[in-house]
Amino acid sequence: MHEHESYGLWVLVILNSAIFIFFAFSFTKPKTQRDWRSLGAFSAFIVALFTEMYGFPLTIYFLSGWLAEKYPGVDFLAHENGHLLHTLFGFEGNAHFDPLHIASNVLIVLGFFLLASAWSVLHKAQQAGTLAASGWYARMRHPQYVAFILIMFGFLLQWPTLPTVLMFPVLVVVYMRLAEREEQAALQEFGDIYRQYMDSTPAWIPSWKAMSFKNI
Repeated sequence: MHEHESYGLWVLVILNSAIFIFFAFSFTKPKTQRDWRSLGAFSAFIVALFTEMYGFPLTIYFLSGWLAEKYPGVDFLAHENGHLLHTLFGFEGNAHFDPLHIASNVLIVLGFFLLASAWSVLHKAQQAGTLAASGWYARMRHPQYVAFILIMFGFLLQWPTLPTVLMFPVLVVVYMRLAEREEQAALQEFGDIYRQYMDSTPAWIPSWKAMSFKNI
């Protein structure tokens, strides 16, 4: 392995990180401490991802011995070979067009679409002082956190790194705990109405039979 111009591109690290964090910020418009924690956790994942994608390939250096032995003819310091799953699963051709990368793009787009749609409903409910229970909130109770998880998992499919692979399950737990705290606050504010909502609406996996709450 040798030094390669594919890395050390810190301007791209900053630019890409800023773009995706700005998108998330614009869709969520954090106000509460929980909102900022949610965005902060996502931002840490994004910075770690793009640092390895364009800055310093820590994962490739850490696994260099094994990679060189297993794939002796592959230059993993070339950017296109940083898509490790492309090589590990034996795909050929341009990594940007393999099934994993296509699935990754779909998940990322769906995640941002879900994030934007969920925030629109949540923002209107917050303005009116009511419970968000329409749109995606009629299908699952935590669409905003599901959106962040979809986006992060999508990025893992196209560019897995040791830090982000380790961070992903930790961040899922963080989002689950944030969701639990939000539900406790909602129970205090809305009481039996929120209990009815919890009984009828799944937390994380969407129900395609949307519920309607006339008393909210």
